[in-house]
Amino acid sequence: MNTLEKLKAKYPQALAWSIGDSAELANELAGLVVKGKKTASCGSLASYQAESVPPAVGSYHIILNGQQEPVCVIRITSLRLVRFCDVDEDFARKEGEGDLSLTYWRTEHQRFFTQAGGFSEEMELIAEEFEVVEVV
Repeated sequence: MNTLEKLKAKYPQALAWSIGDSAELANELAGLVVKGKKTASCGSLASYQAESVPPAVGSYHIILNGQQEPVCVIRITSLRLVRFCDVDEDFARKEGEGDLSLTYWRTEHQRFFTQAGGFSEEMELIAEEFEVVEVV
C-alpha cells in the first residue's frame, strides 16, 4: 500500500488535490502549507459548486505536490463567501504567498482567475482556512 492509499484509509472521506495551476506552483504552495505559512486558500464560487463533494468545515484533504505525491493532510476550519474586491489584508497574509501583501494577492489571483476563464472584481469566492493535521 503506497502513502496516498494509507492516507485515504486513515481519512476515508478525504479528497486529494494540489494547489495552483502548475507543477511548480503546486510544489511551492504545498511547501508553504507544510511549513505553516499558508493557512488559507480560495476558489471561485462556481468552481466549488461544480465539485461533486464540495469542502465543508471539519473535512480532511490530502495536499499533493506537483508530482501528485501527498505532502500533508489538512482540516478545513472555516469557509466563507466573499467577493474578490472584499478580500482583506488579513486573508491575503494567511494565503502565505509572495510578500504576504494584499497587492500581491490581488495581482496573482487576478492572473489565476483570468487564466481559469473568468475574472471580475465582483466575483464571489469561497475563502477557506485550514490547519495541518499530519505531515507526510
